Amino acid sequence: MSTTKLAWFKSSYSGTQGDSCVEVAVTEQAICVRDSKDVTLPCFAVRREKWTQFVGFVSEV
Repeated sequence: MSTTKLAWFKSSYSGTQGDSCVEVAVTEQAICVRDSKDVTLPCFAVRREKWTQFVGFVSEV
């Protein structure tokens, strides 16, 4: 999957200095996550339904 044309965004909780952040992009098949400090590294991609399960789990913690 080519990630160069994805619409990446940072969390509203990210700091303004740009360090220690992740960026997220949403596709029809997956949610992609990458390190904002080095966007040339490969991203982590997970199926949308598994992402939904993950977010539901961490929101309960």
